[in-house]
Amino acid sequence: MARELDSAIYVQADLANDADRVRLVREAVACWGRLDVLVNNAGISRVIPHADLSAATPAIWQELYEVNVIAPFRLIAEAEPALRDAARRGRPGSVINISSHAGVRPKGASIPYSATKAALNHMTKLLALSLGPDIRVNGVAPGLVDTPLTADWTQAQELWRTRAPMKRSAKPEDIAQAVAMLVASDYLTGEILLSDGGLNLT
Repeated sequence: MARELDSAIYVQADLANDADRVRLVREAVACWGRLDVLVNNAGISRVIPHADLSAATPAIWQELYEVNVIAPFRLIAEAEPALRDAARRGRPGSVINISSHAGVRPKGASIPYSATKAALNHMTKLLALSLGPDIRVNGVAPGLVDTPLTADWTQAQELWRTRAPMKRSAKPEDIAQAVAMLVASDYLTGEILLSDGGLNLT
């Protein structure tokens, strides 16, 4: 974890606020003098039954798109010069967008949430095409991950235990390993790594 690193810093930002997005990147670059890797891990969701169209209001669509799609794009755009500098030092800059299996399959907490993750996946591929070879852009699409937020998601937990080949949901470390693998490669770009313990095979 970051708190275990003596050199780690924390910068608080509200990614629904564009000024905070810009400040976040600029403070990181100012602190380290460089930026080699950007992981877009912040996201929000709303639980709405897919058949309840009236509950998926325009305000909810706008809220989710602002954080799940527009914020990652703006962070990448702000970080682009620093990430290109990384390539001049010998290795391409790397962007990892944390998506969801709900952006790959017709699943998820709500239609607006799933649609934002599908948009993020497509944006990842478009940016990989546009920013290479100086910057690689990839995504990781987790299924259920064990966090305090999902601690009482008993139905989903049972689904992973009974149907996924790995017979469990992911731990945060599992997703971190997938991110680290994509960062370590100097060649992979435009990939969406589905990390759901094989549930997608069923």
